[in-house]
Amino acid sequence: MATHTFFSKLARLWRHRWIDAADVRRALPPDALERLGARVAASERRHSGEIRICIEAGLPWSYIRRGAPARERAITMFGKLRVWDTAHNNGVLIYLLLAEHAIEIVADRGIDAHVSADEWVAMARRMGAAFREGRFEDGITQALEEVSALLVAHFPLAEGEADRNELPDAPVVM
Repeated sequence: MATHTFFSKLARLWRHRWIDAADVRRALPPDALERLGARVAASERRHSGEIRICIEAGLPWSYIRRGAPARERAITMFGKLRVWDTAHNNGVLIYLLLAEHAIEIVADRGIDAHVSADEWVAMARRMGAAFREGRFEDGITQALEEVSALLVAHFPLAEGEADRNELPDAPVVM
């Protein structure tokens, strides 16, 4: 049993060190990231929420050493990118960890109160289906559209109200 654990930890370390920024660029080239940023900006003109996209090749060593899951890192990035710090507590982070093919959607309490955990999980599964086919931009775009629809339904901008754009729109690549 201890040998199995050692080898599984070693395999995880290898995956996270093997994948790098070049893999992120292959999955989502600069022009795709630019289009995603423009889609975030267009979405946010329709609601008061904030959407951030974060793509990470592999986890930092401290996460791997502790055996921390991708969800823990997504929650950390939710804080570091200040997604939690919006006026209406309606920020959403779409997080992709390439080394583990992990997708996490972290929502602040304002929007999370309106959306069931099953809805967030289903959204991540649909993204995963696109990713398995190598359609990373399409998968993120689909999730972005679904998140946007939820934010428009629950946090629409009032007639004539302008988006405050509290956070940057460009995807973050770690």
